[in-house]
Amino acid sequence: MDALPVVLVTGAAQRIGRAIALHLAAHGWRVAVHFRRSAASAAATVAEIQAAGGQAQAFGADLADETACNALVPAVQAAFGRVDAVVNNASLFEYDDLASFSAAKMDAHWRANTLPAILLARALHAALGDAPHVGSRGAPRGCVVNLLDQKLWNPNPDYLSYTLSKAALEAAGTLLAQALAPHVRVCGVAPGVTLLSGEMSGAEFTAAHAMTPLPRSSTPDDVARAVRFLLESPAITGTTLLVDGGQHLQAQGRDVLFLARDDPPKTKR
Repeated sequence: MDALPVVLVTGAAQRIGRAIALHLAAHGWRVAVHFRRSAASAAATVAEIQAAGGQAQAFGADLADETACNALVPAVQAAFGRVDAVVNNASLFEYDDLASFSAAKMDAHWRANTLPAILLARALHAALGDAPHVGSRGAPRGCVVNLLDQKLWNPNPDYLSYTLSKAALEAAGTLLAQALAPHVRVCGVAPGVTLLSGEMSGAEFTAAHAMTPLPRSSTPDDVARAVRFLLESPAITGTTLLVDGGQHLQAQGRDVLFLARDDPPKTKR
């Protein structure tokens, strides 16, 4: 019988990445837990997976470094004996708008949010070679899931560089799905407001999380289940699941953080 499939989850030491890693491990995936600086948190995630009977190892890499990024999938393959999927979760999310936009800010977001996903997809394709995209037990092989943002379907000019980098990643998903078929499928998951982040207060998060038609946005578990669905659905490629409580259905002229404030500032940071 095939060994258990292996998934590399970037940024898996904390937050949504950690939730994805724990969820996949609980459903039969061996997990490569990537981290950049959070070695202790990555070790804790690995320990929690192992304590529950799963298999995981931590892998440190700065994905903005092209050489380190290209080496990551081969390192995972060497450690586990195979690699079947990549979840591109690691992300830079820093505020800018048109007034504060710069080449440096755009480059930093591109190198964190777009370039690594393309390099890791290419590396996964190379690692799989001519292996069948469905294993003998029916477990799908060869899948990339990119974490996007409902903001792409409900745009506003806040977080300009971040939004542009995620828009490029969404377009890259279509191109990669075409270029890497049939051995690698490429899909996306676009969450809404999921965790408190940046300068958002707890009260602002609660208000923002409810600003959807349902009214509730995504939770880390919602996102993790959507990722697993795509990993285990061999007929799906080149498309994105919006997991946001319907937030993308209602036009919002500013980022939801500012809408949750009584007197939103025009610029931050």
